[in-house]
Amino acid sequence: MSLWVIDKQSMAAFVANMSGDYQVVGPVAKGSKFAFGQIKDPAELRLDYNTSILPPKKYLQPPEERLMTFSRSGKATVETVIDAAPTVILGVHTCDLHAIRVLDEAFTQGYPDAHYLKRREQTLLVGIECLEPCDEHSFCKSMGTLAVSDGYDLHLTDLGESYAVDVGSKKGAALLEKYASATEAAETDMQQLNKVLGAKWPRFPYKLEFDVGELAPLMNQSYDSPLWEELGEKCLACGQCTLVCPTCFCFNVYDEVELNLQDGERWRRWDSCQLDEFARVAGGENFREHQAARLRHRFMRKGRYLIEKYGQLGCVGCGRCARSCLVNITPVDVFNDLHSTK
Repeated sequence: MSLWVIDKQSMAAFVANMSGDYQVVGPVAKGSKFAFGQIKDPAELRLDYNTSILPPKKYLQPPEERLMTFSRSGKATVETVIDAAPTVILGVHTCDLHAIRVLDEAFTQGYPDAHYLKRREQTLLVGIECLEPCDEHSFCKSMGTLAVSDGYDLHLTDLGESYAVDVGSKKGAALLEKYASATEAAETDMQQLNKVLGAKWPRFPYKLEFDVGELAPLMNQSYDSPLWEELGEKCLACGQCTLVCPTCFCFNVYDEVELNLQDGERWRRWDSCQLDEFARVAGGENFREHQAARLRHRFMRKGRYLIEKYGQLGCVGCGRCARSCLVNITPVDVFNDLHSTK
């Protein structure tokens, strides 16, 4: 929509000003790593972070949330509960912006999810351009998620002493106007921005040995690959990969009933397709009894199923699952191994 510039020295005031009206969250240091958390002191904000332990999706789809309360005392009542505070998420990498698009599709198609939609409506996304690879595990360039042209309210690019601010929505424009000391970008700012963006691409290597457009057909023909049994023997079935994934959205729903057996609450909690009980149904039948089948299902969702359903791949190349896997099962290796043996 328009391009502005904000001095880095003015960022602290921008964050502090927003904090009066919004829950402001962003990357903060956790020892040698980073995590998205509420910014109580602007000095805590680390826009230079490499990657976060968990993706920012936890502010749109919390790990656990109450859905409703119910009572059978007297006249039966059901009350929907939606906790959705106005929130600004700062420093969202481009891969995570792509991931939020997947969540938007998943929670709006078919039966729109009121809880997600309310939280999404209350949330503004401030992205930041990645100018260096996060680490050896990231492969966003291969997945086509290194750049983003929409899906954010504001998007920052580090120009050295200042940030270029691309306005992506009317809400973003209003946020910038009300809380930031920003100036309209001059021609020299635009030239510097183009220089910075052009210089970043050679720094990011391609990790896949084939074009990402071939991934869905590759996964389709790899359903019976012996690689799944090999990886199933190796996998610990801990579910860590799904916990850290920015596009995993499966959940379990359960009721908590009071001792009077009249009142209760309905909750939902993140679930994982890598756990044994995920596909188990009444009578004890398990549609994915063996870990090889569960692992295959996860990779099929990342490389085939979601693009067929939502038009977007379920893997954005963030590398979180590779970092967290105790036995070194990585998407890059799996996809490349399948390609080499097709």
